Formats: sequence, structure tokens, C-alpha cells
Amino acid sequence: MSRGAGQRRTGAHGAMDAGLLESVRESVLADAGQVTPSRVAAAVQATGRLLGTAGSLAAVERISAELNGLGPLQELTKDPAVTDIFVNAPGSVWLDRGRGIEPAPVEFDSEPQLRSLACRLIAAGGRRLDDGSPCVDVRLPGGYRVHAVLPPVSTAGTLLSIRIRREGVFTMSDLEESGMFGPDIRQVLERLMAGRLSFLVSGATGSGKTTLLSTLLGLCAEQERLVLIEDASELNPVHPHIVSLESRHGNLEGGGAVDLGELVRQALRMRPDRLVVGECRGAEVRELLTALNTGHSGGGGTIHANTAAAVPARLAALGALAGMGPEAVRLQAASALDAVVHVERTPLGRRVTCIGVMVDVGHGLAVRPAVESGPAGVLRRGPGWAALAGRLGLETGSTG
Repeated sequence: MSRGAGQRRTGAHGAMDAGLLESVRESVLADAGQVTPSRVAAAVQATGRLLGTAGSLAAVERISAELNGLGPLQELTKDPAVTDIFVNAPGSVWLDRGRGIEPAPVEFDSEPQLRSLACRLIAAGGRRLDDGSPCVDVRLPGGYRVHAVLPPVSTAGTLLSIRIRREGVFTMSDLEESGMFGPDIRQVLERLMAGRLSFLVSGATGSGKTTLLSTLLGLCAEQERLVLIEDASELNPVHPHIVSLESRHGNLEGGGAVDLGELVRQALRMRPDRLVVGECRGAEVRELLTALNTGHSGGGGTIHANTAAAVPARLAALGALAGMGPEAVRLQAASALDAVVHVERTPLGRRVTCIGVMVDVGHGLAVRPAVESGPAGVLRRGPGWAALAGRLGLETGSTG
């Protein structure tokens, strides 16, 4: 193979030649050392190939990714706009930069290479991916949340989904400039946080719920103590006093599990000023509603729902998982939750499309739209505006 061909191989799909990679892997494991330019040069020389200085540096980066990083996917993480990476097959890699899912310019050499990466990433998270445990989710250092599925659960081969937690947090101005909301919606959100209203951020997967919640929590007063409860740590608000709790899966024998419901109960002993459940998706809704009804105002979390109006039905379904009847959910949620902030992914990007008030309509719960985002983020008032304005301490004719 010529030098030019070798360089084309290295840069085309982000995967090094299998023989070269194996030589370096054996060398590193044998000496318990790190991947360095000299080690790569020695491994390349042993194979009889030649790489220039640029080629050697590229080789170090590629092999480091193969041994310790995300392999061919590592290059995609350099784009700060990338939030999710999906691998459906060796030649089918996709990413999300906030404008919808799009194809990525990388691929794997083979299904074994893809499966090997998935198994290594899951092992790095302290769990096992094999035929006995074919669906696994872990969180890795560096802010990666990895979910992997093996055949035969996946009919097409190994599936890999990676969510990237960015350390940088957007400010309200950043989100406004990106088009997530206009100045009127921004004022309502800021008043909602200053007034310590309890709220849920609703939306579909990838709509920006966690991003918005992190930014809103950064508006809390510095003297407030925030206790964050998540299945996998994703919230990273800019605030000086944060306590973060993360659920734990059971071991191979099924012991040692700590679920979100237990974490909510533990959090109540930590004297939180604001209690936040990163994603409310199970029986923990009972503990959250109970907490918000016992003096812990200003808290909340996120919830999956297609529209703001669908949140009550979602709460009822989650309550059923906790053994709560519809009447109990109605009474608890009506007094515990003040508002619902709904975000959607639109052709123009992620946007806050509705802020509604949670109301008890006698026969059940309802979210009554208070403000909705019109063209260019301009606020439109809905039937719930008077109720929301009252809770925010605003005049019904004012937005700020």
C-alpha cells in the first residue's frame, strides 16, 4: 500500500487499518503505556509502512480513539453543535446538530468492529453487553450517555446511540438569539423562576427540554440549594450550590439498585430549596408530586409529551405506574404544579411554543394555554393568561 493510499484509508471513515491497530494495541497492552507518536511510529515501522509527520499524528489520534475513545465516531464530537450520534449499521451513521437528524460522513469497516466498540463502551461504564444482557445504557466520563442493543433484539445488527452532554451551558440570551423564544416569552420564563412557580418542561425526545431546564435553573438565587435527581446526569446549570443524585442499576444478581423514587425520598432529607427530577418517566412522579405539595415550591422537571395539553394524560399514566388512581393524580398535580413549558423541534430549530397553567376542571386536569409563541417568537395570549399573570404577580395587560 502506498503512503497516499494509507492516508486515504485513515481519513475516509475514521478507522485505522486492522493490522496496524492490532499492532499498536498489543504494544500498549504489553507495556501498560499510552498511545504516543513513538509507539505508533514503531508499530508502523514494524509493518513496513511509511507515514509522514502529519500521518503519524493522525494515526495517534485515530488509534487513541479506537482504543480509548469513540472509535470512528470520535471525530464527530469535535463539532460543539452535535448533541446525538446514532449508528444503525456499519455504513449508517447519523447525527443531530439541532436541525434534525442528518447523515454523518463516517462509517465502520464491519459489524464486528461496531459490536466491539459498543461492548467496550458499555464495559467502560461498568456494565456488560452480551447475549445475556443485549440492551444496556451507561454514562461515561466526558459527558457521554451510551445506549447499545445487540441482535437478535435488533434485527439489523448492533445499534448504538450516544448523547453528548456539553459542559458549556447556554444563557437566556444565547437561547433567545438561537430562536428558542422571543423577548416576551423570555420575560415570562424569568418571572416564572423568580416567582418560584413549580413547573414541568414538556416535549418530545430531542426537543431541547434538558437544555432549557439547565438554563432556567441557572436563574435561581445563589443562596438557594438545588437538588437534582436524574437517571443519567445531564443537567449542568450554572449555579454555585448544586447537589446531584443519579440512579443506579442493579448488579448482575439484581441487587444494589437505587431508583429515582428512592432518590426523591432521600433528597427531601437534604433540605432542598428546589427539587428537580431531570426526567419524570415512571413511578417517581408520586414522590415528586408529594414533595411539591409539602412546601418545596419552585421545583419540577421534564416530561415527555407531544403537546402541553397532553401532559395531564401523561401524568395520569405515570401515576398509574405508582399505584395512584386518576383522582389522586388530579388532586396532587393540580396543587403541586403551576405551569407547563412546552418545547418543540420545528423547521427553524428548537422553540418554546407554549406556556400553560395546570388547572383542575372538576372532572380532571387540563393545561390551559397562557402564552404561545407566534411568528418570530412574538407572544400570543391564550385563555390561561389571567391565571398565569396572577401567579406571576403581573397585571393581566402586562407581560413583564
